[in-house]
Amino acid sequence: MARAAMTDTTTRQLSATADGIAEAAALLRAGALVAIPTETVYGLAADARSDMAVARVFAAKDRPRFNPLIVHVASRAQAEALGVFNTAARALAAAFWPGPLTLVVPLRAGAGLSALVTAGHDSVALRVPAHPVARALLERFGAPLAAPSANPSGRISPTSAAHVLAGLGGRIAAVVDGGACAVGLESTIVACTGPSPVILRAGGVPVETLAQVLGASPEAASDPAAAPRAPGQLASHYAPRAAVRLEARAPRPGELWIGFGPGCGGAALTLSASGDLTEAAARLFAVLHAADADGRPIAVAPVPDTGLGRAINDRLRRAAAPR
Repeated sequence: MARAAMTDTTTRQLSATADGIAEAAALLRAGALVAIPTETVYGLAADARSDMAVARVFAAKDRPRFNPLIVHVASRAQAEALGVFNTAARALAAAFWPGPLTLVVPLRAGAGLSALVTAGHDSVALRVPAHPVARALLERFGAPLAAPSANPSGRISPTSAAHVLAGLGGRIAAVVDGGACAVGLESTIVACTGPSPVILRAGGVPVETLAQVLGASPEAASDPAAAPRAPGQLASHYAPRAAVRLEARAPRPGELWIGFGPGCGGAALTLSASGDLTEAAARLFAVLHAADADGRPIAVAPVPDTGLGRAINDRLRRAAAPR
């Protein structure tokens, strides 16, 4: 999809104070778009009840209309007013909310959400974020917020206000600067619409941790070619401008090498010099932004495919996918 023409909007940078949060809430009530910090990545927030506001999200991001949005709410009670929760959904919500978990559940009749949010599905993606600024804004706004990542569609997700401004500056009303995101990866998405939970996207809650609550590991989505039921399911996503090569134990001539672990001392950038997956997850998008600014083809060292490594590798595979 071609990027829409730039608008004359001046994107304001608001502080993460009571005054800044109040101003952000006022902008959202007026139908404007405001980027907000969460523990995962910065989200591009809009009133989830307003067709016009949600349409502005798709336009600002150049996001395909068939790609649904996550709805952020302040509490489990608000979430259950929008979606129908089964036993598994309630167990996961009790264990991981507020936090980096999104649940896809059947849309409740009369929920009052814009039809654009669900992209035509009869289910809705819901999350209760843990970030204190996001929670304060949700309380002040008093209604659900649709908030996909605050970046142009398909590009690297933002983990700082500077990343937001680099990608969407001039296209949105404001960004609330809450500092760097602690988790640094998008939420894990689990569908609870059938007899068994299904992981639609790996993320900030590892599958092993989900299994401890559910008593067994959730199934994985079986049809990656199907229309997305949740964000982050497109084959090419989180992409730098340059080509990305994975499982690179050394750089080729002209490549910028991103290392992981103590064996990558010569790397220009590193996800974690000590091989810590939590650190690597928190640094992933910031490192990709830095590599993207360099302009050279990117090579990435192997990352173990366990714990948070599954989510890291999911993002890297999508970043490296043909586009």
